[in-house]
Amino acid sequence: MNYTPFEGKNAIVTGASRGIGRGIALKLAERGARVVVADVNLEAAQETAELCGNNSFALSLNVAEADAVRTTVANLVDELGKIDVLVNNAGINRDAMLHKMSDDQWDSVLAVDLSGVFYMCREVGTHMRTKEYGRIVNVASASWMGNIGQTNYAAAKGGVVSLTRSISKELAFKNVTANAICPGFILTEMTKSIPEKIFNDQLDKIPLGRAGEPEDVANLVAFLASDDAAYLTGEVINIGGGYKL
Repeated sequence: MNYTPFEGKNAIVTGASRGIGRGIALKLAERGARVVVADVNLEAAQETAELCGNNSFALSLNVAEADAVRTTVANLVDELGKIDVLVNNAGINRDAMLHKMSDDQWDSVLAVDLSGVFYMCREVGTHMRTKEYGRIVNVASASWMGNIGQTNYAAAKGGVVSLTRSISKELAFKNVTANAICPGFILTEMTKSIPEKIFNDQLDKIPLGRAGEPEDVANLVAFLASDDAAYLTGEVINIGGGYKL
């Protein structure tokens, strides 16, 4: 029997052109959702949307641009009628040691990884309040606890955790939940390209003995976005096989 908890529901997944975001989009679609695949890379986003089916479609969106987010969300509400699920996955990293980090490396990561999440939550969350229903899942990172060479990324992801906890309190009385997940070492194009020694060092930090797959993360997101998780909000959940920095 098909398991389709998202039948008739619309979901937005940002940064869904590849990797974890694509895995999340595919999982939600597999379970019945029509997915709006939002990404700065429109061509790759269209590939994801085609794989999703279910009348899913792609659009070009830079979440760091507040006006673009505002206009895009308003247009989607007009077109679709409702937005049931928001997954904020879009993110970048510009790693450098503190004494070498430029203003641009700091500003660009905070703009996408934190401000972008805020803009999306503000616009979609306002709509969900009106509808008195919604599921928001924000993708943070295990690095929010602090990591060498990632002062910008860790600060942004720590901000996502605090933002999520705050909006969960604001939106709960309107039947809107908000949770954050913190992926550990997940196999993506980026992690597959790192030097072998660093790759193996990361594996050594995982008690389960393997790197995660995008589908591992997608399974958790699909649960949190479903009505099976209706009594979960304001939570911060690690998904990394026991991974510790």
